[in-house]
Amino acid sequence: MTIEINATIRKAQGTGASRRLRNAGRVPGVVYGVGDVNMIEMDHNDLYYKLRAEAFHASILTLNLEGKKESVLLRDFVMHPFRQQVQHIDFQRVDAKKKMHIKVPLHFINEEIAPGVKVGGGKISHVMTELDIACLPKDLPAFIEVDLSHLTLGHSIHVSDLKLPKGVEAASHGAHAAEAVVATVQVPRGMAEAEVAAEADAAAAASAASAPAPAAGAAKTAAPAAAAAPAAAKKAK
Repeated sequence: MTIEINATIRKAQGTGASRRLRNAGRVPGVVYGVGDVNMIEMDHNDLYYKLRAEAFHASILTLNLEGKKESVLLRDFVMHPFRQQVQHIDFQRVDAKKKMHIKVPLHFINEEIAPGVKVGGGKISHVMTELDIACLPKDLPAFIEVDLSHLTLGHSIHVSDLKLPKGVEAASHGAHAAEAVVATVQVPRGMAEAEVAAEADAAAAASAASAPAPAAGAAKTAAPAAAAAPAAAKKAK
């Protein structure tokens, strides 16, 4: 699916000029990358509704800049703190021969049939909702699918477990990128507390069973001593 956006060259610059653009229903922006940096402006309402689509954030976009079309990526945008208003937007030109780094959304499937949920009563925790990838523009996927159908209670899916499309590789997620957790099945809180209580009871029972019994010799010695005590008392009288 090709997403096309229209823009015009922004001639007036500065804080005051940008404020006037916003008041007129326009959004100031910039296009950078290969070639010149262009200051642009766009229609706010058209851009606002395009930003609500997931594909707009992870697709090669066709920017129509006053009749000249070029491929770009959405790199950043700024929203008003409390109004539904786009304040500024940045696009980067795409070089078809160079790998790019971009975040793409993760789509989780088969959550309801995962053994950890269906049998174990656990709950899926989505540790990641998007993945940093590196690929050529022609290989850019709209999303990456994460199959949870084999996820058992207390286990996780890692980046290394994902089936990435051809030409796509996971970018860095820290020192151990491949081991970064994508999703996990958490043990329900009540079940975890019951397991802890059961382990404590088992430990107490094991401790009681292993306690040493009274020594046989000590029991035999104690009996004659108890019997001799009354006799000793009579002689003393």
